[in-house]
Amino acid sequence: MKKIFSSAWFLLVLVVIIWGANWPIMKIGLRSIDPLWFAAARLGIALIAISLLLLFMGRLKRPHRQDIPIVFGVGVMQFAIFVTLINVGLTEVNAGRAALLSYTTPLWVTPGAYFFLKEPVSKIKLVGAGIGLCGLLVLFNPLGFDWSDASVVKGNVILLVAALVWALSILHIRQHQWKGSVLELTPWQIIVALMIVVPYAWFSTTRPVIWSTELIMILLYNGVMATALGQWAAMRVTQILPAVTVSLGFLMVPLMGILSSTLWLHEPFTLTLGIGAVLIVGGLLLQINLRKGSSH
Repeated sequence: MKKIFSSAWFLLVLVVIIWGANWPIMKIGLRSIDPLWFAAARLGIALIAISLLLLFMGRLKRPHRQDIPIVFGVGVMQFAIFVTLINVGLTEVNAGRAALLSYTTPLWVTPGAYFFLKEPVSKIKLVGAGIGLCGLLVLFNPLGFDWSDASVVKGNVILLVAALVWALSILHIRQHQWKGSVLELTPWQIIVALMIVVPYAWFSTTRPVIWSTELIMILLYNGVMATALGQWAAMRVTQILPAVTVSLGFLMVPLMGILSSTLWLHEPFTLTLGIGAVLIVGGLLLQINLRKGSSH
């Protein structure tokens, strides 16, 4: 049992590093490929990797009829829309800032769970949501924001919308009565996403792909490491470690994103970014109900 917990801690650290480091990696990759085709390539590689894993495990099978709604829901929202919006937003916003904005999802889950799922919301969670929203205001800095720069405004809004879409996907996941496992349904969800992303990319993009060894490595990293391996490791960690521990661990992802972006891309670590990060992470920490041991 001790060895299992040790391996789970290793996987948790691995997920934080893989997902956190991926923000500057995606930023670099988007210099050579359109955001839509980047999403399509990432999903396609992940589909192959996860399908081969399930085939090796003898668990590659069609989804149960009961799981069809979650296959389409997660496929459309989390894989198609969320991944695409993240890529589009990254073309206009620094990688560190993008990581913070994208991980504000729990702030939107709290009111959604209260109004749509009728889940009780404690006062401490409301305080946490308020602190997190203050962090967003500091980060967005509406008073000092250059509203004349339409591309930057668009990038920030797109990333916030991406976080909101992810929140809607989480609410759907919470509400659904699962028949198959998350891993077994993932290939079918990715197929749904590809049926949306690929045609849209085909008919709406004209930017040529600048192929290079660097871009191929970035696409492989995103497909195999960040999507296939990252998702499996995150699920495995959730099965073994306490939910609160996992939630706190995943909050390190945007901080890792800021650190790696500062080191690799030399993005400035401003006072506004620092204050915004502290408030957002503090607000997210208060979203975790320690008494119930629930995760975001």
